[in-house]
Amino acid sequence: MTSPRKRPCHAWSESHAPDTLPLILHLHSAREMTLVRARPIWARHKLTPAEFDVLATLRNAPPPHQLTPSQLQDCLLITSGGLSKVMRQLEARTLVLRSQDPHDQRVKPIRLTPAGRVLIEQAMADVAATADAWIRSILDAQEIATLTALLQRLADAAEPHPR
Repeated sequence: MTSPRKRPCHAWSESHAPDTLPLILHLHSAREMTLVRARPIWARHKLTPAEFDVLATLRNAPPPHQLTPSQLQDCLLITSGGLSKVMRQLEARTLVLRSQDPHDQRVKPIRLTPAGRVLIEQAMADVAATADAWIRSILDAQEIATLTALLQRLADAAEPHPR
């Protein structure tokens, strides 16, 4: 597996933010290392990253695993045009289906099909197992707990605090 850290792509001067810039760059690098491990799994399941994201988001919605296009788009980093393209691809493979909202004919909720659920659950299990093995090969349980708690604090920060 090729490491995305072959050469430093962002060798910015740490004098700009000597305490936090290395953290930000390491977070980006760790994310890329995770994606490097996930891409072959997505390919094996014949999913693009966007398709995986849509299916996983629908799977995480409460039963019947259905969201409106607006709700789905709020959870994803994808344009409405990009979402429409992904939806057509997933519908063609019968992994999702669109229905008509009886109360509002303009809304067409998107539902995960049984085939879509089986596929995303297997793909997610494979991604999770691969990520788990990789992380545990580097960090011990206490380090994982500490890093998780610290990153959770960053993720939970609603707004940046003015200085």
